[in-house]
Amino acid sequence: MIKFSSTTFLIILLLLSRLNSFSQVNYSELALTGRGDLELAGTQDKLQKEVFEAFKKMQQAALKDSISIKIASAYRSFDRQQEIWNRKYEAYISEELTPQEAIEKIIAYSTIPGTSRHHWGTDIDLIEEVVKLPERLLIEENYINNGIFSNFKKWMDKNSEKYGFYLVYDDTVNRRGFKYEPWHYSYKKLSYPMLKEFLKVDLIKLLQSVNLKGNKFITPVFLQKYTNENVLDINPKLK
Repeated sequence: MIKFSSTTFLIILLLLSRLNSFSQVNYSELALTGRGDLELAGTQDKLQKEVFEAFKKMQQAALKDSISIKIASAYRSFDRQQEIWNRKYEAYISEELTPQEAIEKIIAYSTIPGTSRHHWGTDIDLIEEVVKLPERLLIEENYINNGIFSNFKKWMDKNSEKYGFYLVYDDTVNRRGFKYEPWHYSYKKLSYPMLKEFLKVDLIKLLQSVNLKGNKFITPVFLQKYTNENVLDINPKLK
């Protein structure tokens, strides 16, 4: 019979707890790409139930410190992301950009439909609810220095991870892919296993089967580069 010391037993319990916290859930391809098959909570701003409850706890804690957190964007379907993509693509083409230039400009901030973390019901774009909101909400200037949401950002820097939320596209100097988004947070306990499952999806097959502007220019080589830089080059704490 194998005997364990109390210290060894405690370490085993901690490891099992960590494994359980990121237990693998069998998410379908539909759920991973925003095309349905995902249970969501909330009315206007929908999230997975666990994420919604964690956000509410964080929101209530912030309110005690006079910070009123508001969701600007939560779950986003494939169809909605496709609308955003097609609108931007047509606008850039009308400005006489080449298809390749239009796509590169889009993916500075917007994802290819089917690849958005917002499809998972785990990610949220956040602002602070103030008396007079600026015309443009989700821009870096609002969150840094003395920007209108700078107090909110300071509170999040100090507290968000206590509630399971991590900044996705941080301001690490050498990070590639999407630009710095001080408003975009992800609930790690669920988004971590979903990212692992998402990487198994055949994106080329999916994108060739939908009405996506410029999809013939999204080649396997381009998509691999996009995956490495835009999907995977994120806050290391989320990988």
